[in-house]
Parts: sequence; structure tokens; C-alpha cells
Amino acid sequence: MFVTDLISAQDAKTEKLTEATASGTQLDSAAPATTGDASTDSLPPDSGDQQLAWAPIEPAPKKKRLGLWIGLGAGVVVLGAAAASLILIAPGTTVAGIPVGWLTPGAAAEAIEAHVAETEVTLTGAGDDVVLTGAELGATIDARGLADEAFAERPLWNLGSWMGDPVAGDITLDPEQAEAALREAVPSSFVDPVDAGVVFDAKTAKYVVTPSEAGTAVDLDALTAAIVGAVADGGKTLEFPGGPAEAAPAVTDEDATAVMTSVNTMLGTMGFYIGDERTVPVTPAVAATWFTIEDVDGELRITADQDAIQTTVDTLAASVDRAPVNATNIVDSAGNILRTETAGVNGRAIGDTTNLAADAAAKIEAGEGVFPIEVKETKFESVNLLRKIDVNLSRQTATLYENGAVVRSWAISSGKSATPTDTGNFTVYAHVREQTMRSREPDGSITETPNVPWVTYFNGDEAFHGTYWHNDFGTPRSHGCVNMPIDVARFVYEWSPVGLEVAVHY
Repeated sequence: MFVTDLISAQDAKTEKLTEATASGTQLDSAAPATTGDASTDSLPPDSGDQQLAWAPIEPAPKKKRLGLWIGLGAGVVVLGAAAASLILIAPGTTVAGIPVGWLTPGAAAEAIEAHVAETEVTLTGAGDDVVLTGAELGATIDARGLADEAFAERPLWNLGSWMGDPVAGDITLDPEQAEAALREAVPSSFVDPVDAGVVFDAKTAKYVVTPSEAGTAVDLDALTAAIVGAVADGGKTLEFPGGPAEAAPAVTDEDATAVMTSVNTMLGTMGFYIGDERTVPVTPAVAATWFTIEDVDGELRITADQDAIQTTVDTLAASVDRAPVNATNIVDSAGNILRTETAGVNGRAIGDTTNLAADAAAKIEAGEGVFPIEVKETKFESVNLLRKIDVNLSRQTATLYENGAVVRSWAISSGKSATPTDTGNFTVYAHVREQTMRSREPDGSITETPNVPWVTYFNGDEAFHGTYWHNDFGTPRSHGCVNMPIDVARFVYEWSPVGLEVAVHY
């Protein structure tokens, strides 16, 4: 470690200096040499055989470097400790149960990753025990982020952060990698579940649910929790039951029912629309050829076939295009519409359909079945028919006119001289399909005639009606009504709206 290395180096320097001082050895490289005459001149004169003992020469005073060395060493140690306190994590710090005290953030991240990767899981209860590592299971943790967090919150220099509470960290398993490793290790624990589906039933012309089936697998959530718990306790090994646990299908019956309901609702409105009108409905059987409902990664999705839709789009003109239909109205002399015989309908021609199939496919995949189409319209025209009925009592005829032209004319039987038909200009005011008529005779008696058909009233109790009791048309015979053959009376009944003008004259 950085601090330890600094202290060791300083201790070595101090020890060396102390030994040199004790032995009288000068460590400086500038110590003087004793060679040549200068050496001889420094010796005392010879005194014969007497051996003289000389006192040691007093060493020349040295510069006090020892204190300097010792001072420098202590300073380096202090400076090194201070620098280390700025880059190390406080002692006693753990991340997800992994000790990272006295480490730099980078070293802490490596320690965290290594601990998680090297954690061993022994799978029990599925035959021979099998051991898998965290790395084999795809175990991961945000090591760098957690290490940086630990250092930011608990640096070494902050004594108050020493031996603090653990820093929490999430360990996750890669689902695909973990399942692959577990399948290979304990294949007997895996039976794939069957997802629920949605398919078209031709008999009912609706989509129905195919039910799901549960399977078996090793519980990844429980395994992850076990690994997290073991690491949090400072461990690197654990046992976990590798036997089968129930594995739920990704698509449940409830999921499929929701999709089925939505699709069947869409079928009820599916079609090509002009405004709010479903101009060309699309039957469920045809719609079923346009899209399928597929299980994509455990989710039911609608996939539309644009080419199949285009086949129908190519035939739309035959159903959409039409010529205008002019309106036909029966009017009176003032131009008031008495009845519309034929409603006017605008003509239309389908517009650009280049992107229609693609747009319809996108809507179907979004669960929508309304496909707007563009058309160019041709406005219809209105035709007015001025209708009148003329009754000529002299000729005993009834003539129907339309815009001044004779439509039909028949012989009739009007009122007898004692019960004449009134003359004047009248209008039709009521229609009765069949009724019993009562007539007053000149002597005051009442005559009843049952089941008189196709009655068209135009003046009080006077009416056009069918007559089954005589065939003497052209001769006055009634009590004021205009007698007609039954088929003629029906024609007048249907041809004459309320308000139609009737002229009776001689």
C-alpha cells in the first residue's frame, strides 16, 4: 500500500543513518583521504622500540544532517498519509456486504466486481449438486458507481465516516444467461409453460382464447435474493434448491381475454368509411385473413398483412363509385314540396388509395378498424313534379296531370242528382286504406257499405275510393264520392300526397 511503502522506505533510511553514527563512520562522500607525505608528516617521531598509543583523532565536526534526514522522513510520512486520506475509502466501509475500506474507488470497484463474479452457488435437490458462479449466471452490480458513492460519502480523511453503515447495492442476474446456465446444469427442472393465445374461430366468426399451461423452472427471483443475502452477509458461497418451481406463462388467460375482447370489438366496426358511413364493411372472415395475433416475447401483438389488405383496396371503386341520383319532389302550384318521391343522392368517385392499405394495416395493429377513404362528390339535382287531379262531372272522368301532361284518365261514377258531388277546387287531406262507409239516402235513411278500399279524401266526406259493388263507370251512382275501379283507386291513393290539388267541375 502507498502509506506502508513510504513508512518502510523512511525506516530503512533512519536505520542506516543510526548505524553509521554509532561506528564513527562518515557517510559523506567528501571525507578527506590520508595518502602521500602529508600522512608521514602527521606521525610523531620514532621513539625506538617503545610503542606509543595514540589517542584517536577527534572527528571534524559534521553538519547536522541527521536531524534533516529524520525531519524529511517524518514529513514524507505525514504528507503520504495526508495524500492517502484524499484518495482512499474509510475503513470499515462495505458495499452490498463487500469490504472496500482502505481502497481507492477503482480498486474498490474491481473488488466488488470480483466478489460478485466469484460467488459460488451450489444447486441442491436436483440430483448431483452443481456449482455455478455469479459470472456464469450473469450476475452484475454497478460496481464503479457504488465505489464512487462510497468514496464520496466516506473518504478516509473523514474520521466520522469510519466503520459506517453498509452501502446498499443491487445485484441482478441476466435472465437469459442465467436461465441458459441453469437449464444446462439442471435440465430436469425445466418444463416450458404454454402461453395463452387468441385465434379466429370460423364457426362463430369471432376470435377465441386458447388457454395457457403452467410449466416449471428454477426461480430466478428467489435465486437472486439468495445471492444478494449471501453477499450482504460477507459470504462468497451459498446453497440453493435447484429443483423445479412453478413457472407461470408470460401470457395469462386474463391477458389473452383482454386482447380477444378488444379485437372482437374492432371487428364489429371494421370497414372503409366515408365520413360516418361504413360504406364498405369488412366481414370478420375477411378481416381474419388480414392480420394475425402473435406471441412476441411474452406479449400478444396484432400483425397486419398489407398485401392482403391491398387485395380488397383494389376492389373498392366498384363499391364506392356511383352516379348521382336526382331528387324527385311532388309540389303544389306554389312550389311547396308535398312529398319527396325520390331522395337525392350525390354521385361520388373514390380518391387516391396509394397509401390506404398501409394506413389500414397500421390502424389494425393499433386496434382500430375504421379506415377513412377520400371521394370526389357530384351534387345531385332536384326535379319537381306539379301534380293535379281534374274531375269532369259532365264527362264522368278523372284525369291525372303531372307538369301539365296527362298521366292517366279513367271513367268514374260521381254523385247522383239527389246526392251530387260538390264542384270547386280542393286538396287531398287524408288517406284511409279501408273502411266502412255510411251514406244518407234522400229519405233520411243511412246506408252502410263495408270494406271500401283505397279511400282518398279531398272535400269533407267526399273521396276517391274503390268500388266493388258495381261496374257502371261513366254514370253517376254515388252519394257524392268519386267511384273508381279498385286498381285505379289504389293508383290515386298512392300517387296523391296530402295537399295535392283537386279540381271538380262540369
